[in-house]
Formats: sequence, structure tokens, C-alpha cells
Amino acid sequence: MQKKFMRLAMEKAREGIRKGQTPFGACIVKDDKVIACEHNVVWKSTDITAHAEVHALRKACEKLKQIDLTGCDIYSTCEPCPMCFSALHWARVSRIFYGATIADAKSIGFNELRLSNRQIKSLGKSRIQIIGPFMRSECLRLFKGFNETGSKKVY
Repeated sequence: MQKKFMRLAMEKAREGIRKGQTPFGACIVKDDKVIACEHNVVWKSTDITAHAEVHALRKACEKLKQIDLTGCDIYSTCEPCPMCFSALHWARVSRIFYGATIADAKSIGFNELRLSNRQIKSLGKSRIQIIGPFMRSECLRLFKGFNETGSKKVY
């Protein structure tokens, strides 16, 4: 079941790439049901905070009509950045499944802070469970394919 949800996040990332966005997708799930599945819309919205995880959080909170997402898991094509990890912590998401790592994204050219989710979890004493890298090679193909297209400068 977990692979199914990561594949949904990857498909959403592909959709974003087709729409001129970056290769980030995120799927929020509760009780084996998809609550929200979104891709990065930073370039489209000119909102630097519109990462896939934040976009999915906004949709999930709106759909559930609450900001407490206890019991929800997120599947992300890449390890969430510190901003996204913090938002996931504040929303009380239970588990993060991520594919590519922060270091992977940095090596491809994204402007990442080199803080892993495990480091942030430890420093902040967060209760979020972290599962990853999960399906890393499949997620890396998204990033490498995006990078090779050269359609937009990576930020």
C-alpha cells in the first residue's frame, strides 16, 4: 500500500513537470485514503512557500476542516526541506515517507539547506516518524529527468 501512495506522489510530480513546475510531489493519506495529492506550484504562483508538501497540507487541512493531521502520513518525492518539515510537525503529521534525499536535490542544483529531517527531528524533539529514503531510485529518476530537460533553471 505504501508504494501505491509514493507512486501517486511521483505521478503528481510528473504532472507538475508537464505544467512547467519542479519534480516535487506529495500525497497525504489517512486510514489508507488519499486526503490530498499535490505538486510544487512555486513558479506558477510566484510563492516560494508553495512546495508540494505545503500545498498538500493546505488542501488536507481544508478538506478535513482542521489543522491537526494526527494519524496522517505524507509521501513525498523528496525529503522535506526544513520549512516543510516544520509545517508537517506543526500539523502533527504522524509519518513522513520520502524518496530522494535533501543531498540528492542539492546535488542536482536545487537551493537546499543541508539539514536532514533526522537532524531537524532530533534538534526539535519532534515525534514524527521518518521513513526514507523510500523508493529513492524511482524518485531520483524524476529529478534526473527534470534536470536533463533543461526547461527551466533549477532554483
